[in-house]
Amino acid sequence: MLAPGTPLRDGLERVGRGRTGALVVLGSNRQVEQVSTGGFRLDTPLTPMALRELAKMDGALVLSSDQSRIVAAGVHLMPDAAIPTLETGTRHRTADRVARQTGVGAVTVSASMATIALFLADGRHAVEPSQVILSQADQALRTLERYAVRLRALLNKLSSLEVQDQVTVKDVVLVLQRLEMVRRLELELEEYVVALGTDGRLLQLQTRELDTGGLEVAELVARDYGTETLTLDPSALHGLEMSALLEPTVVARTVGFSEDDHLDSRLSAHGHRQVAQIERLPAALGERLLAHFGGLQALFGASRAQLQEVEGVGEQRARTIREGLIRVAESAYTERPV
Repeated sequence: MLAPGTPLRDGLERVGRGRTGALVVLGSNRQVEQVSTGGFRLDTPLTPMALRELAKMDGALVLSSDQSRIVAAGVHLMPDAAIPTLETGTRHRTADRVARQTGVGAVTVSASMATIALFLADGRHAVEPSQVILSQADQALRTLERYAVRLRALLNKLSSLEVQDQVTVKDVVLVLQRLEMVRRLELELEEYVVALGTDGRLLQLQTRELDTGGLEVAELVARDYGTETLTLDPSALHGLEMSALLEPTVVARTVGFSEDDHLDSRLSAHGHRQVAQIERLPAALGERLLAHFGGLQALFGASRAQLQEVEGVGEQRARTIREGLIRVAESAYTERPV
């Protein structure tokens, strides 16, 4: 509602430039009516110009529940004074108490500083100018670019080690750690896109271009190294503090590795991620291949004749699978390790 380009945000910015200040209640219900006295019933469409002109009056503006109309202006709000608030200014203190008492958001525009603040039941939220959000988003985008490069390098290294059957717990943990860092940055950028409204279209395109497919990769890695007695859960990292996420041992224990699984302990990949890289190979057939051969190393060593023993694999499909496995192995060896 408050993103740049919306009528409400445009009107609030006009109020800020006019230095008149405003208090706008973002909806109307029985609780809002109970704390409202005086004012004028209007029921007029919400436009930036109407909001700017009506804000010149003393009192608050009340919008309809869908924020499409201004239903009242010059309203005197009298929320319960016993509701605790840390706000000091009259306008901000009233908005905070109204939001907490009614459950309806309220927005204030400071007359002296022209700043916009959103008050919800959980407290105050600053509404930053587009320039500030764009600067923060640009920093996050550059960080995501670096993290994405590092993630690709770690995945390439993991692929090389899988082909050589030299994977350790630490190699898997570093990949899952970086995947979680990338996921958090992507979520942060999504919030910036929403906050920027119409100004966030370019940022959205840039973010999509950097899409790492992290959720799918994390799921494949978890399946590759999970066993009957070990269930890896990358989503368990979502609640970790950043300081804990930077510790490989903590990450290992959080995703499911036991105390006996030291960072240097050897692991063998089942091959789900590698098989998924073979072009034009149906997922169900990839599962049958891995189930038939029992693991990645056995699949790499299978001949075309052995591949044809799997249901759904004919001579042409066996040739395609064999060539795909060779390309995967060659790609893993030619990538520079990190």
